[in-house]
Amino acid sequence: MRFEFATAARIIFGPGAIKDAAPLARDWGDKALVVTGSSGEPADPLLDALKSHGISVTAYHVSGEPTTDTVLTGTALAREMGCNVVLGLGGGSVLDTGKAISALLTNRGDLCDYLERIGQGKPLTQPAAPYMAIPTTAGSGAEVTRNAVLTSTRHRVKVSFRSQWMTPRLARVDPELTYSLPPSLTAATGLDALTQVLEPYVCNMPNPMTDAICREGMSRVSRSIRRAYQDGHDAQAREDLSVAGLFGGLALANAKLGAVHGLAGSLGGMLSAPHGAICARLLPLVMAANRQALQQRDPDSP
Repeated sequence: MRFEFATAARIIFGPGAIKDAAPLARDWGDKALVVTGSSGEPADPLLDALKSHGISVTAYHVSGEPTTDTVLTGTALAREMGCNVVLGLGGGSVLDTGKAISALLTNRGDLCDYLERIGQGKPLTQPAAPYMAIPTTAGSGAEVTRNAVLTSTRHRVKVSFRSQWMTPRLARVDPELTYSLPPSLTAATGLDALTQVLEPYVCNMPNPMTDAICREGMSRVSRSIRRAYQDGHDAQAREDLSVAGLFGGLALANAKLGAVHGLAGSLGGMLSAPHGAICARLLPLVMAANRQALQQRDPDSP
């Protein structure tokens, strides 16, 4: 048996993400780009905390699924303001945007030089700028992965910007930040989390570490997703989904995924639908196809 397990340099789970973030970021730099969602309001306490610790702050608001243009605009802004540290506070789209910006800050050249499928897929040569990922949804696992999924509107396809240098330096996961998620987003992100602990468990590249966290993640999603959907302030349910989302990121980064995400990547480039919703719709169909194939190939398989 031989396997590798890579993740963020440090993971902190539990309440207090906003309070803890500022002093940790101050150790990395004094000029921060803070990537947030379109409203930006949940980021105000973080921006204030950073400023109180002597860090100059530039906010960058993004909406919808991240595009190559979104990343290029954010990178240009960060360079213009002399930013030397990046923080992402939001869902998977925000976290992936911040991840990509932090990589381009220290690696010159065109973004397409590094993209898979539509670009040259060149490797990064320098570590990304220090990046702290603070998720406000429970599902993407982007806080502990080494890639950013970006949409190229020109090509109508989603592609990966991927490198070992892109894993966040710190993942700060606080379930309390997910309490305000509306039911629809709770469902979509929660089912994305389920998909991302189920696919690595049945894929062809598992290992004992990912198997263990996948089993735990599936258990937590199954017992809590309806509760969190019905009551967003159910603390135990929100904690379960946040753990499952984190575990999904750890699992997919180290054991890969499956046909749900393979199809979702293509569909996501053509449809303006949330990634988690696409995964949720595909999951029962792909599982049925996989089960049928397994029964035909190995009827006695456990």
